[in-house]
Amino acid sequence: MPNPLAFLMLAIWPLVAVALYGRFRADRALIWTLMLGYLFLPEPPAAFDLPLMPPLSKHVIPALAAFGIALWRYGHEGPLLPQNWLGRILILTFILSPVMTVLTNEEEIFFGQVGLPGLTLKDAVALMLQQFLLVMPFLLARQFLSHGGAQRELMMALMIGGLVYSLPMLIEIRLSPQLNLWVYGYYQHFFGQSVRFGGYRPVVFLYHGLWVAFFCMTSVVAAYALWRMDRDEARWKYLLAALYLTAVLFLAKSLGSMIFIVMLVPLVVLVGPVTQIKAAIVIGLLAFSYPILKGADLVPQQQLLAQAASIDPDRAASLQFRFDNEQTLLDRAYIKPVFGWGSWGRNHILDPVSGNILTVTDGRWIIVIGVYGWVGFLAEFGLLVLPLFLLWREAVAAREIPVSPLIAPMSLILAINVLDMIPNATLTPLTWLVAGALTGYAEQLRAERLKLQKHVSTLKWQSIL
Repeated sequence: MPNPLAFLMLAIWPLVAVALYGRFRADRALIWTLMLGYLFLPEPPAAFDLPLMPPLSKHVIPALAAFGIALWRYGHEGPLLPQNWLGRILILTFILSPVMTVLTNEEEIFFGQVGLPGLTLKDAVALMLQQFLLVMPFLLARQFLSHGGAQRELMMALMIGGLVYSLPMLIEIRLSPQLNLWVYGYYQHFFGQSVRFGGYRPVVFLYHGLWVAFFCMTSVVAAYALWRMDRDEARWKYLLAALYLTAVLFLAKSLGSMIFIVMLVPLVVLVGPVTQIKAAIVIGLLAFSYPILKGADLVPQQQLLAQAASIDPDRAASLQFRFDNEQTLLDRAYIKPVFGWGSWGRNHILDPVSGNILTVTDGRWIIVIGVYGWVGFLAEFGLLVLPLFLLWREAVAAREIPVSPLIAPMSLILAINVLDMIPNATLTPLTWLVAGALTGYAEQLRAERLKLQKHVSTLKWQSIL
């Protein structure tokens, strides 16, 4: 169980946020409030569980603190919801659809002699609050990270965060994942899953070693992007940082993140921004369509298993386990496909005697479909993929307006995160931060383009008259 220090760190984080906002600009303060909280605060079960509230954990407290400080210091700047009509629909559906989930799950369910309660109005309130708190980094980033300079701030933060985190990563690669135990008094996941290829996979203060490797991968992409886009004499430092972080990622022993590096780095280094955004759209659509293909039995599972077995038989066995659980959970989700089963583990299969959960939800997509149904899936994944289309539209249309070149690698980072949410549940505050920043920037580009078109049209009319 978490020690007192774990709860103390969560409790004082709003004060850390106040200090960051007092020292830095709004964009930089927001980035570091969320990133430092994500990297160094303790994972659940360290959380404050208040009545009628979702657990206040490291994924909620930094964003809630940033929201309160921003509202206090800067007031209400512009609409909270996206300007794009589809974005507004997705946000409102994401937050409000749990009401329908509760209304369609008021009955108790039984697995043999084990029963689970029906959902009530209290659950509807808690689930809506949970959804709002979950998406809060998106809403904040859309408002405060919408300008071009914020894109560089975010990419710099990803690179610097990776460099800082590489030190505890290297400690755990050498000594085994122990830092969370030493500092916060508990181990946040199964230790056996940290043993890979005769060594250890670092976990540090995140949920799992895969989360650490994925964050390191984003740091590598950010470093290569800064190296390519920067034109000053010190740009070689970015290249050194990228090479160093690549080596650390290799030592982290995550095959998936290494595959992502092989996919993304050539795109970031060799091709243009518009092509990068198009590639991000393809990756995002692939992730978005996976559940549909899975349900239609169009996923080439046997070929994927054969490829995994050629690399490592253990990875093939792990992939087979994932596929089997996905199918079991998908079959259960089809019983309530529209709004899902809701909370209390109703989306799982339980042992009819002991009540233990027999299924494992690895991928974020199957969690969302099981809990909130296809409506919830379309809202969440649609909200994450939509910025890619908005940016592509503006990058193509706004030829006369300077566009930040860093939005292209950021689009790739967001798209690959959505793709990683198929096998893993790597939806983090940083995911929402990137999605919100790209959405806000696309809206700003559109406003500038429309303003320029109006100005040109006015000049034409004046010349005619």
